[in-house]
Amino acid sequence: MGRPPLHALQGFVLAARVGNLTRAAEASHLTVSALSHQIRQLEQGLGYRLFERSARGVQLTEAGRDLLQQIGPALDQIEASLRPSGRQPHVLSISLLPSMGNAWLLPRLSSFVECCPEIELSLRSEANLVDFQREIGLDAALRFGPGQWPGVEALHLFDDSLTPVISPALAQRLQLGDKYELARLPLLGDPAGRWGDWFRRFETGPAPKRFVASFTDSESLQRAAAEGLGVALGRMTLIRPLLESGRLITLSQQRLESEFAHYLVWPGRSSQRAAFLAFRDWIAEQARHYRVQLQAEDEARNAAEPRAAE
Repeated sequence: MGRPPLHALQGFVLAARVGNLTRAAEASHLTVSALSHQIRQLEQGLGYRLFERSARGVQLTEAGRDLLQQIGPALDQIEASLRPSGRQPHVLSISLLPSMGNAWLLPRLSSFVECCPEIELSLRSEANLVDFQREIGLDAALRFGPGQWPGVEALHLFDDSLTPVISPALAQRLQLGDKYELARLPLLGDPAGRWGDWFRRFETGPAPKRFVASFTDSESLQRAAAEGLGVALGRMTLIRPLLESGRLITLSQQRLESEFAHYLVWPGRSSQRAAFLAFRDWIAEQARHYRVQLQAEDEARNAAEPRAAE
């Protein structure tokens, strides 16, 4: 085929990133039928299918994923070059999960301010996925997930794990000794619903079907556990400040690996910004130090297990 029209490529990239033709059409100020027609013409010209269509939306084919990877960053750069911008080059906008920000990033952020005092940070606490196509003023996001998101680059920071935690006051009220039945303790439902996995792997019986309380976010879960409401299956990265302050204690030496990991995610256009590159290098180094710390703690815990069992 001849050179594909730019608007058709833009429509394809947007539909691929949002995974929904209706939303992509609204963002492009087109009707759904007009956008569908553009994509069909593009597929006919290329000679292969870009999407598999279903009632739940559109999914990229393997050829579609390859095309998105090739042209997505280039279109981002073209759009960024043509778009008038009032943004200052020293301002850096980062989206982050509130729990991750409070527990891990903020305690370390002063070192970034010291090494890069010329950069002004704008931090946005939000749990929703980021649409970088619409959020053109956003440079990057800190997210907890599988590490594969269409149309963006991702840097793996570190993995995470889970373990039961309780407040010292509640442990004292329950008169917990060395031997206890976890299923009989007041358990708090966790957002990821991993209690079943914990009991299948580490306990002798099934997980209880009823919890004292359940939560949809990790921040509330941790606070409830620290206030003595019940036993939480805490994510180690997030509960570390509460463990170090003594507001929570662990009930087990065991660790359940998390299904997801922590990532820095950004669109291709951010790679052109010196402020973002400085932040990416800094957080990569912070994450490296943290991984070393986690490895040392794992080795110390594993070395102590045989002595604890004697």
